[in-house]
Amino acid sequence: MEFVGRKKINTTINIAPLIDTIFLLLLFFMLSSHFVTEPGIKISLPESVTALPQDNKDVVIFIAGDNSLYFEEKAITEKDLPGAMSRKLKGIVKKTVIIKADEKADLGPAVRVMDMVKQAGGESLVISTKTK
Repeated sequence: MEFVGRKKINTTINIAPLIDTIFLLLLFFMLSSHFVTEPGIKISLPESVTALPQDNKDVVIFIAGDNSLYFEEKAITEKDLPGAMSRKLKGIVKKTVIIKADEKADLGPAVRVMDMVKQAGGESLVISTKTK
């Protein structure tokens, strides 16, 4: 007489499809993610309580802490700024210029840039700050 014993049930889990799925999800999220990039110019904006959000599609001029000027994320001299600005503002309907000045920058370069903006045809001027 032969006894039939219990059949052993295979309890191993095949994790290869799980790993494939995880890698596919990782690849999907890496390719579809949109990362916000900040310009490479290091500026510490002054704080303001009454600051309002601005549209970032406007013309932006940076004044770094050492009073150097950047236009379209490239270093520029005060002499070359009015010409570059007037060329940029020609093709724009909303002629708003945003000045992002470091809190350690002197007031003199900022005032000269404001004058250059008006002379180049800028209609409105915004001084960028960060909110508290």
